[in-house]
Amino acid sequence: MNKTKTKTILGISAYYHDSAAAIIQSGNIIAAAQEERFSRIKHDPSFPGESILFCLEQVALSLEDIDAIVFYDKPFLTFDRLIETYLSFVPRGIKSFLKSMPVWTKEKLFLKSQLRKQLLEITGCTKKNLPPLLFTEHHQSHASSAFFPSPFEEAAVLCIDGVGEWATTSAWVGAGSELKPLWQINFPHSLGLLYSAFTYFCGFKVNSGEYKLMGLAPYGEPIFTGLIKEKLIDIKSDGSFRLHLHYFDYCIGETMTSTAFNDLFGGPPRGPESPITKRELDIAASIQVVLEEVVTKLAITIKNETGVKNLCLAGGVALNCTANEKLVSAGIFDGVWIQPAAGDAGGAVGAALAAWHLYFNGPRETKDSDSMQGAFLGPEFSNQYIESYLEKHEIPYRFVKDDDLYSETALLIDRGNVVGWFQGKMEFGPRALGNRSILGDARSPVMQSKINTKIKFRESFRPFAPAVIEEKANEYFEMEGPSPYMLFVSPVKDSLRISDSEHAMSEKSGLDKLECIRSKIPAVTHIDYTARFQTVSLATNPRFHKLISAFDQLTGCGVIINTSFNIRGEPMVCTPKDAWHCFVNTDMDFLVMGNYIVDKSKQSIDMSSGEYLRQFELD
Repeated sequence: MNKTKTKTILGISAYYHDSAAAIIQSGNIIAAAQEERFSRIKHDPSFPGESILFCLEQVALSLEDIDAIVFYDKPFLTFDRLIETYLSFVPRGIKSFLKSMPVWTKEKLFLKSQLRKQLLEITGCTKKNLPPLLFTEHHQSHASSAFFPSPFEEAAVLCIDGVGEWATTSAWVGAGSELKPLWQINFPHSLGLLYSAFTYFCGFKVNSGEYKLMGLAPYGEPIFTGLIKEKLIDIKSDGSFRLHLHYFDYCIGETMTSTAFNDLFGGPPRGPESPITKRELDIAASIQVVLEEVVTKLAITIKNETGVKNLCLAGGVALNCTANEKLVSAGIFDGVWIQPAAGDAGGAVGAALAAWHLYFNGPRETKDSDSMQGAFLGPEFSNQYIESYLEKHEIPYRFVKDDDLYSETALLIDRGNVVGWFQGKMEFGPRALGNRSILGDARSPVMQSKINTKIKFRESFRPFAPAVIEEKANEYFEMEGPSPYMLFVSPVKDSLRISDSEHAMSEKSGLDKLECIRSKIPAVTHIDYTARFQTVSLATNPRFHKLISAFDQLTGCGVIINTSFNIRGEPMVCTPKDAWHCFVNTDMDFLVMGNYIVDKSKQSIDMSSGEYLRQFELD
């Protein structure tokens, strides 16, 4: 292909987990969104029709004006893996084989025609004018999403997830607009599936409960580390590994672990919603140690092989911020950058960028930070739109000018209120970064429990992230560098810590440790004195930065709680309608959308039930 300066490319990830669409022009990421935000189905794997329409709107183009459509996966290679896996386990797995084959023979093997059909249906484009449809490999999409938006001219790339077509771990090296594969570890040997097996065994949902397992780890003791390394995974000195498949059932069964796995850990998996015991805490701590060991060894290997100074990460395992912190602390690379949408959704961005740089030979420009624009790539709503919505549904509100909005909201947080904060463009990826956020006072010893149980309706042990203004971050955290995407943990400064002796920590065990106040910002300090922090810059998110700065001026504290604007089991809110619905059905106190403040106490709703007294269509 000849080099070109102008191309518009649509990237799509779909049908497996967390479908999304992204659009780029001349190598610049213009927009990206996950389908779940529109459909309101968490991790929606269906065709991302609404996401595609949103992306096309952002470039004011119809589908026929697009130069290429790129899918993030090669289904024929995945089918090849499934067939080979089933043949390897004959006659075991016949039930699973019979269950999955109709889906493949009817749909996934004909993905190209299926994609074309659905694209035609949502856009009205004709077959004659449909753009070329391209396919990248799954890990190539991950690697492209990690390297091409990074601030590095040259970097090694490590992708670790459950499984793509065959690859579960892959190494790459990028330079300029080139990205070359080095090696890969193939299914069924998967670090991501190993961690997911423990997620399942501890009673959490695979592909979404891994965060919970990571959050549990500091409450336990890694007493099973030796057993895991002896029985479940053979780790080589270079970080390569093989799983002992006798203990797993994910190849051909309907569960992640086998009866042999259950016997190894003293009984069946924990039932969902049942009490969490010391066994689960110690298992979580142990598998976290093993994960960190493998990731660190793989990073050392890729550094020795490439000699480059920087590393980029993608794939679901790259969202394990504790492992990321261990990797940074090891000092193997000068710089580490992680794709904020590291999971399958980010494959839409990666597929489009792979087409631009590797298929069309488009040039690449690096930026001082990165080219993800703070991950603020989704829909936004004007003050006019917000006011129209509030007026239509007779929702009482106050309009507040910018000069007063930040100070008034800061005062609300200081007074112990929980605030829904809805501003600007929606975030792309799993983290709320200050535009679709629930905010609270990090200094409050009860705020973690209050937000978890009365707003998020989730487990009380789950820690919250602190958002801190970038220029003051090192006053609170022992940070190695900025963390705009909430992808690293950092120890809280010694000067802010409350010692174990002050609250008899040694007398507590398991989740009882939740009662212990660990620092002067207890709502965001985990039991091991760490925090999954976000640094907020004035350049990237001025409104959120001004709010935290106003809180700092009011209280002398430049840190607030920042958690995603949603309740358990639902996606992050996208529209004013979503925000209002979440607000009135929780114990949130105030909702700030654009320049409009909505006070819960002024609403005509039954606070005891959370149901609407006034009936109207929430459109």
